Amino acid sequence: MIISQKALRDSQWRDCSHVFFRYGEPIRDFRGAWEEACKRAGLVDENGKPSRLFHDLRRTGVRNLVRSGAPERVAMAISGHKTRAVFDRYNIVVERDLHNAAARVEDYLKTQKPEDKHTLSTPKQNGDAALKRRRRK
Repeated sequence: MIISQKALRDSQWRDCSHVFFRYGEPIRDFRGAWEEACKRAGLVDENGKPSRLFHDLRRTGVRNLVRSGAPERVAMAISGHKTRAVFDRYNIVVERDLHNAAARVEDYLKTQKPEDKHTLSTPKQNGDAALKRRRRK
């Protein structure tokens, strides 16, 4: 869509600096077009109003980036989030994410040799002496 829109702009409105435009001019208000798109997609409430906000696309984009494996810093750069706090509001963790993370850890542990697994254990002999010294202080 973006490539075809750029081609249209380059061929018919060369002076326009926008990728999306109306007759070579910036789009000022797209709410009507958004409402119509939601209606055609069946995304309306009982009053016929859009059940999705245009801004929901940003949240979906962030979630898709992170879940596809893109590093969060890269996702932040693409989405334009400058602070971690705001980014975290978009990168919502749901129960399925927690199950997927647990399954990945389980798969990882299955591939490890017993001596390479990090498990709860008592301090090793050489660590015992250091632990005793700290307790005396």
